[in-house]
Amino acid sequence: MNDTVTVNLLFQRYQQRLGLQWLAGRGGEQRTLRYSADTSGHSLIGYLNVIHSNRLQLLGPIELDYINKLDAASRQQLIEQLCAGEPAAVVIAEQQSTPGDLCDFCEKTDTPLLLSSLGSTKLMSSLRHYLDDELAEKTVVHGVFLEVHGMGVLLTGESGVGKSELALELISRNHRLIADDAPEFSRMGPDTVRGRCPEVLRDFIEVRGLGILNIRAMYGDSAIKFNKDLRLIVHLQRLAAEDLHKVDRLKGSYRKRTILDIEIPEATLPVASGRNLAVLVEAAVRDHILLRKGYNAAEAFSQRQRELIQAKTAPS
Repeated sequence: MNDTVTVNLLFQRYQQRLGLQWLAGRGGEQRTLRYSADTSGHSLIGYLNVIHSNRLQLLGPIELDYINKLDAASRQQLIEQLCAGEPAAVVIAEQQSTPGDLCDFCEKTDTPLLLSSLGSTKLMSSLRHYLDDELAEKTVVHGVFLEVHGMGVLLTGESGVGKSELALELISRNHRLIADDAPEFSRMGPDTVRGRCPEVLRDFIEVRGLGILNIRAMYGDSAIKFNKDLRLIVHLQRLAAEDLHKVDRLKGSYRKRTILDIEIPEATLPVASGRNLAVLVEAAVRDHILLRKGYNAAEAFSQRQRELIQAKTAPS
């Protein structure tokens, strides 16, 4: 679990999206944000508060107006208290004019002082979202993660079973690659696992015989998806012809797999000569979409059979 992120890492990753500038206090770039037993992700950040110091202190127009209206002694006391609380950073919203004494004291105490172009409300919401993502419980699962019919699907199976070849065929059918080989999954809520690609692997897929391929360069930006909630696992398994006949023909082969303490539906697809796995994955996703809407094809078929039997055996 990655439960710590530094101010410098947050700045580097989200500088463009948050319109950030580093004004003072570079010496404190390794200050950290982390979860603790009594701290939720949302309480890591808040507007100016020197009593219960937030790890990220936001100063918008209202907070700066309050500071500017204080007399010199009170103003100095507040700035000293603000920095004494050792926040991870002080962030000024809406590109507001930065008080010179605040900038000087942040530089003196190595308190990171950042400036954002976003409005206060949007900045607060964005930072909360990014912190939740950065500090979420994480794990890596071997497989290929794709978006198929708008749903996050993880292809798993032993090495050499054909996961990357199947992924390549699905991409050629206008589905999208998220991550090959080592997708990273984060727990984002009580029943939500979100997967994304580590930066070093982004856009690339390895296919035996072809080597490393750049999917974005080959198929365009629309073939790549940055992240997606995991909703279905498709496990590829080699089966001999005699074993293939043992698979339940009515209900298929389904079970639950636990990732980050959350149960994810898993369908096993037998790999055998002549089977079109891309079509089968698409069908599995469409069937799962129907299941999520409350329709179960196997139960509907069984119910229809029961009704026909009852109709034929009913006394005339």
